[in-house]
Amino acid sequence: MLSTKTLLLPFISVAAIASSANANDQIKIVGSSTVYPFTSYVAEEFGATTGNKTPVVESTGTGGGMKLFCAGVGSNTPDFTNASRPMKVAEFEICQENGVKNIVGMKVGYDGVAIAQNKDNEALDLTLEQLFLALAQEVPSKDGKSLVANPYKKWSDIDNTLPNREIKMIGAPSTSGTRDSFDEMVMEHASKSFPVYNGEPYKKIRTDGVYIPGGENDNLIVQKLAQDKDAMGYFGYSFLEENRDKIKGVTLNGVEPNAKNISSGEYPIARSIFIYMKKDHMGKTKGLEEFIKLYSSEAMTGENGVLKTIGLIPMPSDEHKLTQETIKSLAVITPEMVKAGLTNPAK
Repeated sequence: MLSTKTLLLPFISVAAIASSANANDQIKIVGSSTVYPFTSYVAEEFGATTGNKTPVVESTGTGGGMKLFCAGVGSNTPDFTNASRPMKVAEFEICQENGVKNIVGMKVGYDGVAIAQNKDNEALDLTLEQLFLALAQEVPSKDGKSLVANPYKKWSDIDNTLPNREIKMIGAPSTSGTRDSFDEMVMEHASKSFPVYNGEPYKKIRTDGVYIPGGENDNLIVQKLAQDKDAMGYFGYSFLEENRDKIKGVTLNGVEPNAKNISSGEYPIARSIFIYMKKDHMGKTKGLEEFIKLYSSEAMTGENGVLKTIGLIPMPSDEHKLTQETIKSLAVITPEMVKAGLTNPAK
């Protein structure tokens, strides 16, 4: 007579095989909240036109997405990760250590970090230095010779030409690529204007409640700005473009956050955005190559592609064609490319 344990083994085995077979028939994508709307659109199109399941897209932030993506290879790890900045060298090295050896990177297009406020407020123009003084943990003393805890409570405390309005900034958490971009292009850049920092980039954000981490759902920041006229917030440009009935942009150094100024690089917080694919999952997850080629198509990310209508700032035609060639060949990124912030050898 067979034991109960013996009888159960075939059923456990069959269940495990069935689970394994089903685990990889749907693409899993994590990462940046900025890139999320674009990838979600492509995912919906992919599900509607290819006969494949619509990919699952989760907004975890760039840093959180990289952590999940680089954790290893297998059905319990993501196939793609969105990023609002290039992959860092340390992240690439963790991927390699964990067996994620072959990564295909694609530039999606361009984006700007938009500073926004309630649409009913007066127009506002800030310099990067004023923005820095509003948010830094330590700022120059009145004589400029030492650092003191940030005393500024209102914008008019920084400059009497600015509004007599409480400083309240709703921004990205530390796991966000948008936060990385803000820290680098606003905080670190502006700190160089103040001799007291001795040329060392400074990016410590104050922790007294003036800066409010808004989480990875940028739509919630939009909602808060629509409700609170004192508040300002920052997020990817597409969220400003999609919500101009509720909010409006703050100009920086006299430059308005719009598609033309971001694509030209005139807007001071302009950046590239990316998606990375785990080539090691090809043959294990259905539809990976088909998905990334759809994403790189003229219809999606080309100069007149549909993603432009929801806020993507497309690459110039020659750069987009180079990106398509890289995706067509499924060339993997190298350590040298990661160090240079590139997804293909030429750009």
